Amino acid sequence: MVPLGNEFDRIVEPVTRLRADIVYLLEDPDPHVDERTYHDEIEAELTEAGIEVRERSCDLADVYDVLGAVTTIAARHEGDSVRVNVSGAGTLAAVGATIACMDVSTDATPYYVEPEGYAHDAAETPISHGMAGLSELPSYPVDSPTPDQISLMAFLLDQEGTTKRPKKRDLIEYAEDEELSFITERAPANDKAKFRLLDSVISPLEEDGYVEVRSVGRRRVVELTEQGRNAVRAFRHKIDATPET
Repeated sequence: MVPLGNEFDRIVEPVTRLRADIVYLLEDPDPHVDERTYHDEIEAELTEAGIEVRERSCDLADVYDVLGAVTTIAARHEGDSVRVNVSGAGTLAAVGATIACMDVSTDATPYYVEPEGYAHDAAETPISHGMAGLSELPSYPVDSPTPDQISLMAFLLDQEGTTKRPKKRDLIEYAEDEELSFITERAPANDKAKFRLLDSVISPLEEDGYVEVRSVGRRRVVELTEQGRNAVRAFRHKIDATPET
């Protein structure tokens, strides 16, 4: 995978040298973001080398959109050797791609391409030229939310904009309807046990800043934070069975 920015050699050379079978070009959907990308030339070069090129629309200025694209594609290639070029499209795309590879559930290796030199006039030529070296980045594993947690947060996200503010009991009913594992694997005997199991899933989300739990009268209302919304965007593939193409 490689975010497609104003580069050519840093994108093409590592792919051909590593003999990749498939390359995903993460492209910004806004054509005015950077009109100096070399999409056609890159695709032609890779195709001529016998490499399958797939395109994926991705807001390269949005860390979470890049993160979500990388984790989703990597999940669809479980068991394959997956590499991610973090040097193809600037800082924000690099941050999103690197964080994606840090997630313990994402089996992908990030790498950085050191160019032989930089262009004097990047308005007319790629920012850099050549490939002096390729370095795999060190990994600092982090845990992302579990599928059950993503599912609950997706439910909360779907409820936003409605007049109903989900309570803990609503989350339990949703978990039962969707047969989430924290319910089905424990088979709680009563409501008290169900609430205890829900707390074991929600409390870590609250501690990590993904949700807020507030008392409204006698009810306990659960609300998604901005960080939680971004987590759903980044890791929805954990609950989405739609194949990646």
